Amino acid sequence: MRLIYALILSLAAALPAHAEVNIQSVTSPGGLTAWLVEEHSIPFVALEIRFRGGASLDAPGKRGAINLMTGLLEEGAADMDARAFSRASEELATSFGFDVSSDSLSISARFLTENRDASITLLRAALQEPRFDNEAIERVRGQVLSIIQSDQKDPNDIAGEAFSKIAFGDHPYGSSLNGTLESVAALTRDDLVAAHQAVLARDRIYIGAVGDITPEQLGSLVDELLGGLPETGAPMPPVAEVSIPSGVTIVDFATPQSVALFGQHGLKQSDPDFFAATIMNHVLGGGSFESRLMNEVREKRGLTYGVYSYLAPRDLAETYMGSVSSANDRIGQAIEVIRDEWAKMARDGVTEDELRDAKTYITGSYPLRFDGNAPIASILVGMQMLGLPIDYIATRNEKVDAVTLANVQRVAGELLDPEGLHFVVVGQPGGLETSAGN
Repeated sequence: MRLIYALILSLAAALPAHAEVNIQSVTSPGGLTAWLVEEHSIPFVALEIRFRGGASLDAPGKRGAINLMTGLLEEGAADMDARAFSRASEELATSFGFDVSSDSLSISARFLTENRDASITLLRAALQEPRFDNEAIERVRGQVLSIIQSDQKDPNDIAGEAFSKIAFGDHPYGSSLNGTLESVAALTRDDLVAAHQAVLARDRIYIGAVGDITPEQLGSLVDELLGGLPETGAPMPPVAEVSIPSGVTIVDFATPQSVALFGQHGLKQSDPDFFAATIMNHVLGGGSFESRLMNEVREKRGLTYGVYSYLAPRDLAETYMGSVSSANDRIGQAIEVIRDEWAKMARDGVTEDELRDAKTYITGSYPLRFDGNAPIASILVGMQMLGLPIDYIATRNEKVDAVTLANVQRVAGELLDPEGLHFVVVGQPGGLETSAGN
């Protein structure tokens, strides 16, 4: 029977994208808001819940506590230890996922209609009655410490941490949500209980559901699942003061190939110019093999296997980032080409052909995101957290198509700052020296 359940779950996860996504706003009897897409063709529901704040809510001196706590939510709850909890979810053919980022703690649940009540009871125990058994704490702590040690040997992670420290300083964005070897080793069970209370609160919940469930059933479900949580959690951190000087920072690391992470100030996803910036970035470095950076750095000069750029808006800060890797004796040339292309785009913008092709790709790829109940539930929550209107999915591509060449040219000139780019280079690059602030 469990194999049959697993087959139904896999089929539901692979449902084709809907031509139209009809979203309903549901208010539970207890006052919680959820967005719902009803889909009764398969007896299956995908539920996505996010708590704003995430690992940025770590208490001072307790970096890594929320990450460690999140990893323990499926390691035993109520009267079930870790093994019993895992067995119970398996018997129900229910899937739970717990994850944390700098801006949110996410819970993803998938369950069959006939097991809905039992699945929600089990998830409620994980969220409201986690055990934080010492054995589980030490096991998960060991896993986190292993990840931290591995990251200390990974040039990409080293570059990311160095850039974050430069850009965000002492703000939570300025350090890894995993914590340090020292901070994680020092965490106590009381710290984890406090971390749980800081994040899982009713004043920061966002909910999306897709599948075989009615608005009335969803309202009752979210009250049963979340109604017993504290009304408020820890205060949100302040907006980050982003400070990205021009120049280069070298992090010495013994490797034949240098990794460079580069960036400058960005813009909010709510900014009216965000779609124009998205089109511009697609042409500059976001369009994979069709982008200018890929063409100039890889195809024409053979300096790298890959180079890309991306807009990186967060809840409390905005940056515009990119990454490239190249041989130690060629990374300097790659950086020069990137700066040149940044400047060229700022000066000249995009062509009519580039604008048309970017729009075609961006609008054509959008429906592919809606490839199953779980992805749609995640999109619903993301929309709520960004404050987007409930009809955004239906109007999004119209907003992309409405961007004009003049819009992109203006945004390129205003946003791109080739002299303000900062490159963090991890490796042993020839001909480059640290020059931050120059």
